[in-house]
Amino acid sequence: MVVPDALTAVADEPIRPAEIREELERVLGSPEFRASPRRKQMLRYLVGEVLAGRSALLKGYAIGVAVFQRGEDFDAQADPVVRLEARRLRRDLDGYYVSEGRWNPLRISIPKGNYAPVVYRNEQDSPAPETAATVSAAGRAIEEKPPAQPRLKTTREKVSRGRRLVPAVALLALAGLVATGMWMHRQKAPGPQPLAQGPSVTVLPFEVAGGTSEDLFLAAGMVDQIVTDLSRFPDFRIYLPAIGLQDHSLEEALAEGSRGGVSYVVSGRVSSEAGKIRISARLQEVPSGLVIWAENYDRPMAPESLLAIQGEIAGSVSTALGQPYGVIKSEITKQLSEDFSPSMPSYECVLRGYAYRRDFSRKLFGPTLACLQSAVKRDPEYADAWAMLGWLHLDAGRFDLTDDVGSAYDQALDAAQRAVSLDGRNILALKALASINHYLGNYAEGERIQRQALALNPNDPDTLAQLGWRLAVRGNFEAGIPYLKHAIDRTINPPGWYFHLVAIDQYLRGEYAEMLETARRSLNDESGIAWSLVAIADGKLGKREAARDALERMASKTPALAKDPGAVYRRHGATDEIADALVDGLGQAGWTPPPAPKG
Repeated sequence: MVVPDALTAVADEPIRPAEIREELERVLGSPEFRASPRRKQMLRYLVGEVLAGRSALLKGYAIGVAVFQRGEDFDAQADPVVRLEARRLRRDLDGYYVSEGRWNPLRISIPKGNYAPVVYRNEQDSPAPETAATVSAAGRAIEEKPPAQPRLKTTREKVSRGRRLVPAVALLALAGLVATGMWMHRQKAPGPQPLAQGPSVTVLPFEVAGGTSEDLFLAAGMVDQIVTDLSRFPDFRIYLPAIGLQDHSLEEALAEGSRGGVSYVVSGRVSSEAGKIRISARLQEVPSGLVIWAENYDRPMAPESLLAIQGEIAGSVSTALGQPYGVIKSEITKQLSEDFSPSMPSYECVLRGYAYRRDFSRKLFGPTLACLQSAVKRDPEYADAWAMLGWLHLDAGRFDLTDDVGSAYDQALDAAQRAVSLDGRNILALKALASINHYLGNYAEGERIQRQALALNPNDPDTLAQLGWRLAVRGNFEAGIPYLKHAIDRTINPPGWYFHLVAIDQYLRGEYAEMLETARRSLNDESGIAWSLVAIADGKLGKREAARDALERMASKTPALAKDPGAVYRRHGATDEIADALVDGLGQAGWTPPPAPKG
């Protein structure tokens, strides 16, 4: 029997149907294949239809009826269930083939824009043909056109032969490359730069300074774990280096990254001595090699907890680099000019959204909104742009930037829902949708969606902070404050709003000196809310002149707070108890209600 072309498009030699069926059962039977029962059924149906020679009939309508039990009136354009589940199925396969399935003889994939599966042989003696693509653990495509490479020996093979570990980047490159099956994309000319499509990052295997089995274990797993954790943050394109020779240096890897259009390189070192282990990590800019971030992590040596140490440190590294207010995005936003142009890349518009949302500058609001509106017209499938647009429309309503608050909230909800429909696992979109529900008064739904976002990426401090803020502002300080403090601890330069509810909790506890310190930390955004908290703390501490100065600054930043602070606090979802207590504190600081209008 001849296998249909759709299944052998990337095979080096014909693949027998029996081999494909065996691989299908291997995938479906693996606990590491995390697809839902319905997506497993979908995969079985798609492969079966192609093997039966019916690949031309694999359309959204046919799949919706056969797999998802839709009726004959099913409209695949109006109901996106097939497209969304196909996208999730691709990610399920991606995750499986970088974990348990990495050594399987065959690989099954579903190309974007098509429902017909593609199968190719998983050859380790040479990379996949240039028509194939591998992916990171979180499902991000990593394109490849590598030349043939020599067979790479695994670290396990090297240790079993008693070969001494080479203390250089090249050594564990071998382990990382073989373990993940991923290669750096090679291009004749540099690829897209960070302001075009998002930052591209290479994670180099960590150097081993000693030669103990513990050092080797930790170093060999750091790459996979950092790639997995970093891939959970939006925007990033993750690459691993195609280093096939042991004498490659870090400088050569940086040069290779420059030729491949990579923006940043993550590297590190593992060493142990006297019962302690140190893992060092650093981020360098390509091609300059400038170190823009470095950190040492020291832990007691405990062989029984090496996996926990590896996971914790890899999570800390990826959090420092990947979070919305982390090292990489902060570094990229420094490159932004103050000029907005209609033709700027869509990703730059999203970056400007992040920059605006750090301090909610009214000066930046209008240009950023216009930029994002142009972006979604230009790239209507770009979920991040729709999500950020949802945030901007929400801000228009909650910060008095429009006369029609209801319309602003409706536009915000439409944009966020569009983003989620494009990518149901997009964390930026889920966070936007959660916040919009909160401001619409759907507090339970907002919390549910926020927890969904946190489950997808527990390492994102911004997601932690939003959940903590939302819980605390509704009076659940006991549950919310730990989230906020955890987010603050894991952020190099936290936005001011991370501190607001922590200060309010201290105020309600009567901890006025601590409140003043926290409120002053929140002044990096110069918001009216922050100044109101400073005024309350100063008033409680008897600092009358400082309190009056803070009230003046509050009024200049947010005039509505000077007129009716209770209404402003309640607009953000504060309970009556919290709002009334804050208004009382402002009164003790010297605030008085404005006189009622005459007539």
